[in-house]
Amino acid sequence: MAAGTKAAELRELNDEELVVKLREAKEELFRLRFQAATGQLENNSRLRAVRKDIARIYTLMRERELGIESVEPVAEAVENA
Repeated sequence: MAAGTKAAELRELNDEELVVKLREAKEELFRLRFQAATGQLENNSRLRAVRKDIARIYTLMRERELGIESVEPVAEAVENA
């Protein structure tokens, strides 16, 4: 995964692709935790970024489950008025 996946990028993915991304992120988090435990981790901030990516994916999956639509960006809202 990229260093801090954007929510807009995740919204473009379908449900199956989100599950794949989630699985990849969890595997990466496991590897990072293992490296941290053995003292081999060089970039501590990557742990935080991966955890946030996982949270973004879970949030997006829950939004879709509930049928919540995202709020329009400000530029589009102004154009539509």
